[in-house]
Parts: sequence; structure tokens; C-alpha cells
Amino acid sequence: MLADADATPRGAGDAPGLGWLVLHPVRGQHAFEACVEQLGTAIRLGVFPRGSALPTERDLATRLGVSRATLREAIAALRAAGMVETKRGRGGGTVVTMAPTLPRRVGAQQRQARRQAWLDTLDFRRIVEPGAAHLAATRDLTPEQRDRLEAAHTAVLEATEPSTHRQADSRFHLTVATLAGSDLVLEAVTSVQAGVHEMLTAIPVLGTNIDHSDRQHARIVRAVLDGDGSRARRAMEEHCDDTAALLRGLLD
Repeated sequence: MLADADATPRGAGDAPGLGWLVLHPVRGQHAFEACVEQLGTAIRLGVFPRGSALPTERDLATRLGVSRATLREAIAALRAAGMVETKRGRGGGTVVTMAPTLPRRVGAQQRQARRQAWLDTLDFRRIVEPGAAHLAATRDLTPEQRDRLEAAHTAVLEATEPSTHRQADSRFHLTVATLAGSDLVLEAVTSVQAGVHEMLTAIPVLGTNIDHSDRQHARIVRAVLDGDGSRARRAMEEHCDDTAALLRGLLD
């Protein structure tokens, strides 16, 4: 079983991994559904990549603020959907089995409603992600946090397959959001990235756009590490605007 070091809690005194930071206590009366949504979204975005182990049942239940019985039901739903498998006995655990894939195209009757929801997501992203980048740049980042941001950026540059590149891109944006230091901001960016992930996997992979995006990511990283909030916001705004223009032109 392969464990993802960035997806599980670290030891005392160490910063937690991205997977741990993205998860948050569920709200409302529908704990089971909320658990499935959070874990399923994290898996689809590659926060918990294929082959990685989820945190332990005890740790997950504590982090999500649910009973272990509710968590087991949520894990069972993920197993039924083919997203994870659970190994019993010594050295066992729940391992992600879902490979990144491109979604099936939907029928004509669904297109208009889907497009409207996607356009709304792009508007919301234009507000949320530049603000997250600004906040990240104004925080007093630890060496570990700075290394995490640079590693996330490098992972995008080194991804060779379209599906793995898309997940690495999501992890980069979620990493920026974790550095903002706000649970609500991170929750909003996670929601936005779920929508952007769906949109980008519905259009052709364009090398020119990836090159452009990589350069914009580099400017975002440099602004955050330099502690320049205004520059970080502008760089992320430019990135969001260009991505939105591409998507509006290609999505049906």
C-alpha cells in the first residue's frame, strides 16, 4: 500500500499535508452526504492521488467531525463508486483506486444548465482565488509552507499526461489557498476548483495554453514568496481571466 505523505497528518510540530488541510468539519444535518462530497471531491482533484492511502479512520472522523460509523458508511459509498478499496488486517487501510479520467459528454438537454452553472463558477473564481493569493502573500510563511508551494508548482511543470496535469494544477491552486490561512477561503477555492476541473477536462488539451498557464503560475509563486499581495492578486486575476476566456470560447 502506497501512502501519500502529503495527504495525511504529520507528527507533532510538523505542518499537515494538503489533503488534511482541504478537509474540514461537516456542517448541517447530512453528515453522510457531506463526507462523501468532501472525500470524493478531494480524490477527483488529485489531493488524494491514485495509490495513496487515506488518513486513518480515527483521524478522518476527528477531522470531519463525524462518528466513525458515519465515516464507514461514506467510505463504503466511495468503494461502491470504485474510488477506493479497503484492505483489512495488519498494514491495511483505505487506498484510492480511482484513476483520473476525462468525463463523458452530456446530452443536449443538459448543456444549457451546465453551461450556466459553469459560467457562474468562473465569476465566483474571479473573486475568490485572487483574494486567496493576496492573503497568502501577506502571511508570514514558514520554510515548510514556502517549500510546499514551490513543490506544487514543480509538480504541474513535470506532469506529462493531460489528466495528471489537470490534477496537479488543482493541487497548485489549493496549495495557494491553504497559505491564505482561512478555512472559509480554502473551502470556497476547493468548491471552485471542482467546477474548473470539470470544465477543463471537457475541452481539448492545448499546449499553448498550458505553457501560458505555467508562466502565470510562476508569477503567482514569485509574488507570494516575495510577500507582494497586490502583485499576487493581479497575477491570479490575469490567470483566472485568461482561463475563463478560453473556457467561454470552447465550452458548448
